[in-house]
Amino acid sequence: SMSVVSPQISELNVDLGDRSYPIYTGKGLLNSGELLRKHVVSKKALIVTNTVVGPYYSARVRQSLEAKGIEVFEVVLPDGEEYKTMDVLMMIIDAAMEHKLDRKSTMIALGGGVIGDMCGFAASIYQRGIKFVQVPTTLMAMVDSAVGGKTAVNHPKGKNMIGAFYQPDAVIIDLDTLETLQSREFVSGIAEVIKYGLIRDSEFFEWQEQNIERILQRDSSALVHLIERSCRNKAEVVAADEKEGSSGVRATLNLGHTFGHAIESGLGYGAWLHGEAVATGMLMASELSHQLGLMDISLLTRTRQLLVSAGLPISLKDNKHAENDLGVDSYSKIVSELTPEVFLEYMSMDKKVADGKLSLVLLEDKRSEERLGCKALVT
Repeated sequence: SMSVVSPQISELNVDLGDRSYPIYTGKGLLNSGELLRKHVVSKKALIVTNTVVGPYYSARVRQSLEAKGIEVFEVVLPDGEEYKTMDVLMMIIDAAMEHKLDRKSTMIALGGGVIGDMCGFAASIYQRGIKFVQVPTTLMAMVDSAVGGKTAVNHPKGKNMIGAFYQPDAVIIDLDTLETLQSREFVSGIAEVIKYGLIRDSEFFEWQEQNIERILQRDSSALVHLIERSCRNKAEVVAADEKEGSSGVRATLNLGHTFGHAIESGLGYGAWLHGEAVATGMLMASELSHQLGLMDISLLTRTRQLLVSAGLPISLKDNKHAENDLGVDSYSKIVSELTPEVFLEYMSMDKKVADGKLSLVLLEDKRSEERLGCKALVT
Protein backbone atom coordinates (compact mmCIF):
# COMPACT_ATOMS: atom_id res chain seq x y z
CA SER A 1 0.00 0.00 0.00
CA MET A 2 1.45 3.34 -1.11
CA SER A 3 0.49 6.50 0.68
CA VAL A 4 1.87 9.99 0.51
CA VAL A 5 2.99 11.32 3.89
CA SER A 6 3.77 14.78 2.58
CA PRO A 7 4.03 15.89 -1.05
CA GLN A 8 7.70 14.91 -1.04
CA ILE A 9 7.60 11.67 0.92
CA SER A 10 6.07 8.37 -0.15
CA GLU A 11 5.48 5.55 2.28
CA LEU A 12 5.26 1.86 1.45
CA ASN A 13 4.46 -0.80 4.04
CA VAL A 14 6.21 -4.17 4.22
CA ASP A 15 3.36 -6.38 5.38
CA LEU A 16 4.66 -8.88 7.93
CA GLY A 17 1.93 -8.88 10.57
CA ASP A 18 3.16 -7.51 13.87
CA ARG A 19 6.64 -7.04 12.37
CA SER A 20 5.44 -4.84 9.53
CA TYR A 21 7.40 -1.66 8.89
CA PRO A 22 7.36 1.38 6.62
CA ILE A 23 9.76 2.31 3.83
CA TYR A 24 9.90 6.08 3.36
CA THR A 25 11.33 7.63 0.20
CA GLY A 26 11.96 11.35 -0.24
CA LYS A 27 14.48 14.17 -0.34
CA GLY A 28 15.87 15.91 2.74
CA LEU A 29 14.68 13.23 5.16
CA LEU A 30 17.91 13.30 7.17
CA ASN A 31 17.95 17.09 7.32
CA SER A 32 14.42 17.33 8.70
CA GLY A 33 15.06 14.40 11.01
CA GLU A 34 11.34 13.97 11.66
CA LEU A 35 11.17 10.32 10.58
CA LEU A 36 14.31 9.39 12.50
CA ARG A 37 12.80 10.87 15.66
CA LYS A 38 9.54 9.03 15.00
CA HIS A 39 11.21 5.62 14.80
CA VAL A 40 13.98 5.96 17.37
CA VAL A 41 12.13 5.99 20.68
CA SER A 42 14.96 4.86 22.95
CA LYS A 43 17.20 6.85 25.31
CA LYS A 44 20.32 5.63 23.51
CA ALA A 45 21.14 5.10 19.86
CA LEU A 46 24.22 3.75 18.12
CA ILE A 47 24.97 4.92 14.58
CA VAL A 48 26.78 2.22 12.62
CA THR A 49 28.50 3.73 9.58
CA ASN A 50 31.78 3.59 7.66
CA THR A 51 34.75 5.82 6.90
CA VAL A 52 33.25 7.00 3.58
CA VAL A 53 29.61 7.69 4.50
CA GLY A 54 30.06 8.83 8.09
CA PRO A 55 31.80 12.14 7.34
CA TYR A 56 28.96 13.17 5.00
CA TYR A 57 25.84 12.18 6.93
CA SER A 58 26.35 11.03 10.51
CA ALA A 59 26.28 14.57 11.93
CA ARG A 60 22.77 15.08 10.46
CA VAL A 61 21.52 11.87 12.04
CA ARG A 62 23.18 12.69 15.35
CA GLN A 63 21.73 16.23 15.48
CA SER A 64 18.23 14.99 14.59
CA LEU A 65 18.27 12.55 17.49
CA GLU A 66 20.04 14.78 20.01
CA ALA A 67 17.33 17.36 19.38
CA LYS A 68 14.96 14.84 20.98
CA GLY A 69 17.29 14.30 23.95
CA ILE A 70 18.59 10.94 22.78
CA GLU A 71 22.14 10.02 23.71
CA VAL A 72 23.90 9.18 20.42
CA PHE A 73 27.03 7.07 19.93
CA GLU A 74 28.81 6.11 16.75
CA VAL A 75 30.95 3.25 15.50
CA VAL A 76 32.82 3.74 12.20
CA LEU A 77 33.74 0.60 10.26
CA PRO A 78 36.21 0.29 7.39
CA ASP A 79 34.52 0.50 3.98
CA GLY A 80 34.11 -2.46 1.64
CA GLU A 81 32.89 -6.02 1.14
CA GLU A 82 36.24 -7.38 2.35
CA TYR A 83 35.41 -6.02 5.84
CA LYS A 84 32.07 -7.83 6.09
CA THR A 85 33.53 -10.27 8.63
CA MET A 86 32.97 -11.61 12.15
CA ASP A 87 35.95 -9.57 13.38
CA VAL A 88 34.53 -6.29 12.14
CA LEU A 89 31.05 -7.28 13.38
CA MET A 90 32.57 -7.46 16.86
CA MET A 91 33.46 -3.77 16.60
CA ILE A 92 29.71 -3.07 16.65
CA ILE A 93 29.10 -5.38 19.61
CA ASP A 94 32.09 -3.91 21.47
CA ALA A 95 30.76 -0.37 20.93
CA ALA A 96 27.30 -1.44 22.15
CA MET A 97 28.86 -2.89 25.31
CA GLU A 98 31.15 0.08 25.87
CA HIS A 99 28.26 2.55 25.70
CA LYS A 100 25.99 0.29 27.76
CA LEU A 101 23.25 -0.09 25.16
CA ASP A 102 20.39 -2.10 26.58
CA ARG A 103 17.40 -3.98 25.19
CA LYS A 104 15.47 -0.75 24.63
CA SER A 105 18.30 0.88 22.64
CA THR A 106 18.33 1.31 18.85
CA MET A 107 21.01 0.80 16.22
CA ILE A 108 20.99 2.88 13.02
CA ALA A 109 22.52 1.47 9.85
CA LEU A 110 23.88 4.46 7.94
CA GLY A 111 25.54 3.27 4.75
CA GLY A 112 25.29 0.76 1.93
CA GLY A 113 24.55 -2.95 1.84
CA VAL A 114 27.57 -4.01 3.89
CA ILE A 115 26.70 -1.63 6.73
CA GLY A 116 23.01 -2.58 6.62
CA ASP A 117 23.74 -6.30 6.70
CA MET A 118 26.27 -5.99 9.53
CA CYS A 119 24.29 -3.56 11.66
CA GLY A 120 21.14 -5.68 11.24
CA PHE A 121 23.01 -8.84 12.21
CA ALA A 122 24.57 -7.10 15.22
CA ALA A 123 21.13 -5.85 16.29
CA SER A 124 19.73 -9.38 15.96
CA ILE A 125 22.31 -10.92 18.30
CA TYR A 126 23.04 -8.11 20.78
CA GLN A 127 21.21 -9.08 23.99
CA ARG A 128 19.20 -11.49 21.76
CA GLY A 129 17.78 -8.68 19.67
CA ILE A 130 17.33 -4.90 19.79
CA LYS A 131 15.64 -2.47 17.42
CA PHE A 132 17.36 -1.09 14.35
CA VAL A 133 16.55 1.38 11.59
CA GLN A 134 17.90 1.21 8.04
CA VAL A 135 19.17 4.47 6.50
CA PRO A 136 20.53 3.26 3.14
CA THR A 137 22.91 5.61 1.31
CA THR A 138 23.66 3.56 -1.84
CA LEU A 139 21.33 2.64 -4.67
CA MET A 140 22.00 -1.07 -3.99
CA ALA A 141 20.85 -0.72 -0.38
CA MET A 142 17.83 1.42 -1.30
CA VAL A 143 16.45 -0.89 -3.99
CA ASP A 144 17.33 -4.19 -2.37
CA SER A 145 19.47 -4.96 0.65
CA ALA A 146 17.90 -2.57 3.20
CA VAL A 147 14.46 -4.10 2.62
CA GLY A 148 13.49 -7.60 3.67
CA GLY A 149 15.48 -8.44 6.77
CA LYS A 150 18.33 -10.56 5.45
CA THR A 151 21.40 -9.79 7.55
CA ALA A 152 24.81 -11.47 7.48
CA VAL A 153 28.57 -11.44 7.34
CA ASN A 154 30.73 -13.38 4.89
CA HIS A 155 32.87 -16.45 5.45
CA PRO A 156 36.08 -16.80 3.38
CA LYS A 157 34.51 -19.80 1.62
CA GLY A 158 31.01 -18.42 1.17
CA LYS A 159 29.10 -15.16 0.88
CA ASN A 160 26.62 -14.24 3.66
CA MET A 161 27.08 -17.63 5.32
CA ILE A 162 26.69 -16.34 8.88
CA GLY A 163 23.51 -14.37 9.48
CA ALA A 164 19.87 -14.13 10.47
CA PHE A 165 16.49 -13.02 9.19
CA TYR A 166 15.82 -9.87 11.23
CA GLN A 167 13.51 -7.06 10.14
CA PRO A 168 14.20 -3.35 10.76
CA ASP A 169 11.75 -0.96 12.43
CA ALA A 170 11.79 1.37 9.43
CA VAL A 171 13.69 2.06 6.22
CA ILE A 172 14.38 5.75 5.59
CA ILE A 173 15.53 6.44 2.02
CA ASP A 174 16.86 9.97 1.61
CA LEU A 175 17.51 10.49 -2.10
CA ASP A 176 19.91 13.34 -1.27
CA THR A 177 22.46 10.77 -0.07
CA LEU A 178 22.88 9.57 -3.66
CA GLU A 179 24.59 12.88 -4.49
CA THR A 180 27.83 11.63 -2.90
CA LEU A 181 27.62 8.11 -4.38
CA GLN A 182 30.38 7.25 -6.85
CA SER A 183 29.40 6.18 -10.35
CA ARG A 184 30.68 2.61 -9.95
CA GLU A 185 28.56 2.09 -6.83
CA PHE A 186 25.53 3.66 -8.47
CA VAL A 187 25.76 1.40 -11.52
CA SER A 188 26.19 -1.65 -9.27
CA GLY A 189 22.78 -0.96 -7.71
CA ILE A 190 21.09 -0.99 -11.12
CA ALA A 191 21.75 -4.74 -11.39
CA GLU A 192 19.16 -5.54 -8.73
CA VAL A 193 16.66 -3.21 -10.43
CA ILE A 194 17.10 -5.08 -13.72
CA LYS A 195 16.55 -8.31 -11.76
CA TYR A 196 13.03 -7.25 -10.71
CA GLY A 197 12.21 -6.57 -14.35
CA LEU A 198 13.34 -10.07 -15.31
CA ILE A 199 11.80 -12.11 -12.51
CA ARG A 200 8.37 -10.50 -12.08
CA ASP A 201 7.78 -7.06 -13.61
CA SER A 202 8.18 -6.97 -17.39
CA GLU A 203 6.63 -3.49 -17.68
CA PHE A 204 9.38 -2.25 -15.36
CA PHE A 205 11.98 -3.96 -17.59
CA GLU A 206 10.63 -2.09 -20.61
CA TRP A 207 10.60 1.19 -18.69
CA GLN A 208 14.27 0.61 -17.81
CA GLU A 209 15.16 -0.05 -21.45
CA GLN A 210 13.48 3.22 -22.45
CA ASN A 211 14.91 5.28 -19.57
CA ILE A 212 18.42 3.96 -18.96
CA GLU A 213 20.01 7.28 -20.02
CA ARG A 214 17.81 9.25 -17.61
CA ILE A 215 18.65 6.79 -14.86
CA LEU A 216 22.40 7.09 -15.46
CA GLN A 217 22.09 10.89 -15.47
CA ARG A 218 20.36 10.47 -12.08
CA ASP A 219 17.28 12.34 -13.25
CA SER A 220 15.28 12.95 -10.09
CA SER A 221 11.88 11.67 -11.22
CA ALA A 222 13.44 8.61 -12.87
CA LEU A 223 15.25 7.75 -9.62
CA VAL A 224 12.08 8.12 -7.56
CA HIS A 225 10.24 5.70 -9.87
CA LEU A 226 13.22 3.32 -9.99
CA ILE A 227 13.51 3.11 -6.20
CA GLU A 228 9.80 3.04 -5.34
CA ARG A 229 8.96 0.38 -7.91
CA SER A 230 11.94 -1.74 -6.86
CA CYS A 231 10.93 -1.48 -3.20
CA ARG A 232 7.34 -2.41 -4.06
CA ASN A 233 8.55 -5.51 -5.89
CA LYS A 234 10.82 -6.49 -3.01
CA ALA A 235 8.15 -5.81 -0.37
CA GLU A 236 5.58 -7.97 -2.19
CA VAL A 237 7.99 -10.89 -2.45
CA VAL A 238 9.11 -10.62 1.18
CA ALA A 239 5.51 -10.41 2.43
CA ALA A 240 4.63 -13.55 0.47
CA ASP A 241 7.65 -15.59 1.62
CA GLU A 242 9.73 -13.92 4.32
CA LYS A 243 12.20 -16.72 5.03
CA GLU A 244 12.60 -18.35 1.63
CA GLY A 245 10.23 -21.20 2.35
CA SER A 246 9.09 -24.07 0.17
CA SER A 247 6.89 -21.82 -2.01
CA GLY A 248 10.08 -20.72 -3.76
CA VAL A 249 8.75 -17.16 -4.08
CA ARG A 250 11.58 -15.36 -2.28
CA ALA A 251 14.18 -17.65 -3.84
CA THR A 252 13.46 -15.94 -7.18
CA LEU A 253 15.20 -12.85 -5.76
CA ASN A 254 18.37 -14.95 -6.00
CA LEU A 255 18.42 -14.77 -9.80
CA GLY A 256 22.09 -14.47 -10.77
CA HIS A 257 23.20 -14.68 -7.15
CA THR A 258 24.51 -18.26 -7.11
CA PHE A 259 26.84 -17.48 -10.02
CA GLY A 260 27.42 -13.98 -8.62
CA HIS A 261 28.37 -15.11 -5.13
CA ALA A 262 30.86 -17.56 -6.66
CA ILE A 263 32.42 -14.64 -8.55
CA GLU A 264 32.62 -12.55 -5.36
CA SER A 265 34.11 -15.30 -3.18
CA GLY A 266 36.24 -16.77 -5.96
CA LEU A 267 37.94 -13.50 -6.92
CA GLY A 268 38.22 -12.32 -3.30
CA TYR A 269 35.60 -10.12 -1.60
CA GLY A 270 35.79 -6.51 -2.70
CA ALA A 271 37.39 -7.18 -6.10
CA TRP A 272 33.94 -6.98 -7.67
CA LEU A 273 31.01 -5.06 -6.21
CA HIS A 274 27.99 -7.21 -5.40
CA GLY A 275 25.85 -5.73 -8.17
CA GLU A 276 28.58 -6.25 -10.75
CA ALA A 277 28.74 -9.93 -9.82
CA VAL A 278 24.94 -10.22 -9.91
CA ALA A 279 24.89 -8.67 -13.41
CA THR A 280 27.31 -11.24 -14.82
CA GLY A 281 25.53 -13.94 -12.81
CA MET A 282 22.15 -12.97 -14.29
CA LEU A 283 23.57 -13.17 -17.80
CA MET A 284 25.02 -16.62 -17.00
CA ALA A 285 21.59 -17.71 -15.71
CA SER A 286 19.91 -16.24 -18.81
CA GLU A 287 22.34 -17.99 -21.15
CA LEU A 288 21.74 -21.28 -19.34
CA SER A 289 17.97 -20.70 -19.54
CA HIS A 290 18.35 -20.15 -23.29
CA GLN A 291 20.50 -23.27 -23.72
CA LEU A 292 17.84 -25.30 -21.91
CA GLY A 293 15.20 -23.96 -24.29
CA LEU A 294 13.40 -21.93 -21.63
CA MET A 295 14.28 -18.43 -22.78
CA ASP A 296 13.96 -16.96 -26.25
CA ILE A 297 17.06 -15.52 -27.95
CA SER A 298 15.36 -12.12 -28.30
CA LEU A 299 14.90 -11.75 -24.56
CA LEU A 300 18.44 -12.97 -23.90
CA THR A 301 19.72 -10.32 -26.31
CA ARG A 302 17.65 -7.59 -24.66
CA THR A 303 18.90 -8.62 -21.22
CA ARG A 304 22.52 -8.48 -22.35
CA GLN A 305 21.91 -5.12 -24.03
CA LEU A 306 20.31 -3.57 -20.94
CA LEU A 307 23.19 -4.73 -18.73
CA VAL A 308 25.71 -3.28 -21.20
CA SER A 309 23.76 -0.01 -21.52
CA ALA A 310 23.80 0.33 -17.74
CA GLY A 311 27.59 -0.07 -17.73
CA LEU A 312 27.55 -3.43 -15.91
CA PRO A 313 30.07 -6.21 -16.60
CA ILE A 314 28.81 -9.28 -18.49
CA SER A 315 31.80 -11.62 -18.18
CA LEU A 316 34.70 -12.28 -15.81
CA LYS A 317 37.16 -10.48 -18.09
CA ASP A 318 34.82 -7.53 -18.53
CA ASN A 319 35.31 -5.67 -15.21
CA LYS A 320 37.44 -2.58 -15.89
CA HIS A 321 37.09 -1.32 -12.31
CA ALA A 322 38.50 -4.52 -10.82
CA GLU A 323 41.26 -4.49 -13.42
CA ASN A 324 42.19 -0.90 -12.54
CA ASP A 325 42.10 -1.58 -8.80
CA LEU A 326 44.21 -4.71 -8.88
CA GLY A 327 46.37 -4.04 -11.93
CA VAL A 328 45.91 -5.81 -15.27
CA ASP A 329 48.42 -8.58 -14.61
CA SER A 330 47.34 -9.60 -11.14
CA TYR A 331 43.68 -9.34 -12.14
CA SER A 332 44.09 -11.65 -15.14
CA LYS A 333 46.00 -14.07 -12.89
CA ILE A 334 43.12 -14.15 -10.37
CA VAL A 335 40.60 -14.67 -13.18
CA SER A 336 42.63 -17.50 -14.73
CA GLU A 337 42.83 -19.23 -11.32
CA LEU A 338 39.03 -19.21 -11.07
CA THR A 339 38.68 -22.32 -13.26
CA PRO A 340 35.27 -23.94 -13.91
CA GLU A 341 36.14 -26.57 -11.26
CA VAL A 342 36.97 -23.95 -8.63
CA PHE A 343 33.89 -21.95 -9.64
CA LEU A 344 31.64 -24.99 -9.15
CA GLU A 345 33.22 -25.58 -5.76
CA TYR A 346 32.21 -22.06 -4.69
CA MET A 347 28.73 -22.58 -6.16
CA SER A 348 28.36 -25.76 -4.10
CA MET A 349 28.69 -23.62 -0.94
CA ASP A 350 25.57 -21.63 -1.86
CA LYS A 351 22.71 -21.22 0.62
CA LYS A 352 20.28 -22.63 -1.96
CA VAL A 353 21.90 -26.05 -1.56
CA ALA A 354 19.39 -28.25 0.25
CA ASP A 355 20.24 -31.83 1.22
CA GLY A 356 23.32 -31.60 -0.99
CA LYS A 357 21.37 -30.50 -4.07
CA LEU A 358 21.84 -27.05 -5.62
CA SER A 359 18.81 -25.12 -6.83
CA LEU A 360 19.33 -22.50 -9.51
CA VAL A 361 16.96 -19.71 -10.47
CA LEU A 362 16.33 -19.75 -14.23
CA LEU A 363 14.09 -17.70 -16.51
CA GLU A 364 11.25 -19.04 -18.61
CA ASP A 365 9.47 -17.06 -21.33
CA LYS A 366 5.92 -16.12 -20.41
CA ARG A 367 4.90 -14.26 -23.50
CA SER A 368 1.66 -12.62 -24.35
CA GLU A 369 0.99 -10.96 -27.72
CA GLU A 370 1.77 -7.47 -26.51
CA ARG A 371 4.87 -7.91 -24.37
CA LEU A 372 7.99 -9.91 -23.92
CA GLY A 373 8.22 -11.21 -20.41
CA CYS A 374 9.46 -14.10 -18.39
CA LYS A 375 9.10 -15.55 -14.96
CA ALA A 376 11.69 -17.00 -12.64
CA LEU A 377 11.69 -20.70 -11.94
CA VAL A 378 13.56 -22.40 -9.16
CA THR A 379 15.01 -25.61 -10.58
